[in-house]
Amino acid sequence: MRCWRSATDNVGTLDPRLNAFRPDLAASHLRGKVEAARFVDGTACSVLDAQAPLRREPSPDAALDTEALYGETVAVYETNDEGWVWAQLVADGYVGWLPANALGRPGPAATHKVAALRTLAFVRPDIKTPPVSTLPFGARVSVAKEDAAFAVTTAGWFLPRRHLMALDASESDFVAVAERFVGTPYLWGGKSNLGIDCSGLVQVSLQAAGIACPRDSDMQAALGTTVALDALRRGDLIFWKGHVAIARDATSIVHANAFQMAVAIEAVAEAIARIKAGGSEVASVRRLPA
Repeated sequence: MRCWRSATDNVGTLDPRLNAFRPDLAASHLRGKVEAARFVDGTACSVLDAQAPLRREPSPDAALDTEALYGETVAVYETNDEGWVWAQLVADGYVGWLPANALGRPGPAATHKVAALRTLAFVRPDIKTPPVSTLPFGARVSVAKEDAAFAVTTAGWFLPRRHLMALDASESDFVAVAERFVGTPYLWGGKSNLGIDCSGLVQVSLQAAGIACPRDSDMQAALGTTVALDALRRGDLIFWKGHVAIARDATSIVHANAFQMAVAIEAVAEAIARIKAGGSEVASVRRLPA
């Protein structure tokens, strides 16, 4: 299950997950919409770690809300003395705290993205050398040239060409992308094959297919149009309170769930009965535009 934070009463419909504001500080573009002691412009930074945790509070023990992947751009609004930055992810707008040492100055614009669940980065075109990083599916890189079976990034890393695709290319079937994650451990807030949650699986899969998708399941419940459960077909999204699954066909789903503690394929009827026994009915079924 994945829950969410709700907007505070004094800002009406502004969601603090997607709007950078606090009583003491807010993003400049929110001036006139929220009250804050100080407004600042965001400083653009790039994620330099393979994946960086975005947490609810500036502490390694705080809840993991989502992850920022290598090459993503973030707008930094504040850096504290404990090595954390309060920032907003440009790709999906999520706001939270990131480790400052996971970020750096923006480099050349990304040209490619990782299309394998995980790829290795080498400092030479030699797979026998120790890798310097392992990049997750969806990470963004800037390729300067090709060297035989490798793509050479502007950072000087050698990545297997077969593991990359052009940044503007899209997967043809987002359900097939989700199915590739089967067996991945369940991780609240995760977005990679090291750990992923239900809405993270939906977001990563849809983004790979070129479809914009928000981060949390309550946000995703506004995608597409409502259809009847008995009309379920491949690509439909089934929502419960705090949970979302992807239909593979009329009788099976793929979802990251805390029952199996993994991304798993499950019969629709079994999943509905099991979740209902836990106190939650199907809230809606949404179909995305063809």
